[in-house]
Formats: sequence, structure tokens, C-alpha cells
Amino acid sequence: MTTARKFLSELITMTLGMMVGAAAVYYFLVPSKLIIGSISGLSIVLTEILQGAGINIGLSTMIFGINALLLILAWFLIGHEFGAKTVYTALILGPLVSFWEKVLPLEKVMAPGDISVMNDPWLDLICFVLMLSVSQAILFRINASSGGLDILAKIINKYLHFDIGMSITVAGALICCSAFAINPFRMVVIGLIGTWINGLAVDYFTASLNRRKRVCMITDRYEEVRRYIIEELQRGCSLYPLRGGYSGTDHTEVVSLLTQTEFASLLAFLKNNEIKAFITSGNVSEIYGEWNEKKKR
Repeated sequence: MTTARKFLSELITMTLGMMVGAAAVYYFLVPSKLIIGSISGLSIVLTEILQGAGINIGLSTMIFGINALLLILAWFLIGHEFGAKTVYTALILGPLVSFWEKVLPLEKVMAPGDISVMNDPWLDLICFVLMLSVSQAILFRINASSGGLDILAKIINKYLHFDIGMSITVAGALICCSAFAINPFRMVVIGLIGTWINGLAVDYFTASLNRRKRVCMITDRYEEVRRYIIEELQRGCSLYPLRGGYSGTDHTEVVSLLTQTEFASLLAFLKNNEIKAFITSGNVSEIYGEWNEKKKR
């Protein structure tokens, strides 16, 4: 994939991921006034407080302003440049909330007399967390983030020396607690629970999107398998000499990391060519290096 095509592909992916996140904010977070540990939640609190003081600032404007401020603070306080992806995703969240507001306003999806889309804080919470987690997992998969809370967590990590996971938890909890200014105790507790569930859901979706198969094969026709993996699947593999503990005979083990689809293709290849092999496979959720870059031979 060329640099231009990769840039365009990731730009579209980031935009679609942020559209899902913006929809979660507009349709579930805003009407229910649930304050989950996010910059969107903090924006709702500040908007409500300012409106009570007679200052009307739109939610999208507030989100945009806070994210822009955090990016500036991060530039000076953290001391290194954040990737262009985070800058892009952080700054388009507010405009995308406005996009949903114009394309499909709340009045068209809420039943008359309902206080929120699902008309139940727990259902609103579940819908919001699931949609937001999918959005975050999509962004994490291409090494991007939605900014906001992630930036705040990195600042806490540097100056308070917490682990990054603890930093995210602390930042989210602080934002949730700010909701005491506009919400009753019950709603704040729901927000804290939602923040915790959000972390679990992000881990799940991220692991699901990144899941790969570590395949280990012992076969006498390892050269055919090696060629198929490299030339047809365009993946790398490693060959390990070994000796059977029971038979004492020498063999060669082929080890490769494949997607689920590629693993199925490999099994079909072995079956169609009547290649006998002893195969074990396990799931791998994290891969570092250049595995994702398919190299044409």
C-alpha cells in the first residue's frame, strides 16, 4: 500500500470511527446527562453550569475548545509532539456532534415524553459505552486515539508518576465526580460504573480486532507449506528443527502468525493437497513490528 493510499485509508477510518463516537455522545450521553469519564462528559457539565449563569455555549463548541486547550497544554507540559492522527480526531469530535444534530436531530429518534433515547439511564449507559468502545477500538487499531481523556491521562502520568492505566482511571473518575454540580448522586454513580465498563469494553473490542492466530505445524512437506505461506498468503514464517520425543526422528516445525481467514485458507490448502501435519494454534492479541505490512515478492 502506497503512502498516499494508506493516508487516505486511515483518514477515512478515523473519520468513521469518530462518527460512531460522536453519535454515541449526541444520542445517548447528551439527553440522559450521563457523565462518563470523558471530555464529552466534562463538556456537558461545563455547558450546564455556564447556561445556569446565563452564558450560552453550544456543546460542540465546548468540546472543540477543551480538546484544543488540552492539545496546547500537552505540547508544553508533556514535551513531545502528539501524532497528527490524535490532533485530527480530537478536533473533529465537536463538528461531528453538530453533524448528527443537523442530519438526525434528537426529536426524530426520541418518543414524545421520553427524557432520553432509551428512556432508561442504564440502557442509555450500555448503548453509549458499547458505541464509544467500538469507536475507540477502531482508532487504537490504526494507532490513533480520540484525544481528550487520553491527553489528560498522559499529563497525570508524567507529573504524578502513575501508570498510564491508573492515569486513565483517575482522569475518568475526576470527570465523573464533576457531575455532582448538575446531577444527583445516583447519576454520578452510574457514570463511574460506566467509566469502569468502558475500560473493559475497550479491552475486549481491541483484542477482538487485533486477534491473530499463532500457528505451529509439524509436517514432512514443510517446504510446500512454507512456499504457500510466503507466496500465496504473503506472510512470514519461521522454521525450527526438532526431534520427536517418542520416535526420536527429526522434523521441521513451521510457525507463522495469520489472520483467521488466512488460517482457514491454509487448512484448505493442506486438505486439498493431502498434506499430513500436526497443527496447534492459539490466539494472539498484540503484535509489534511490521507484521501488518504485506510484502510483495
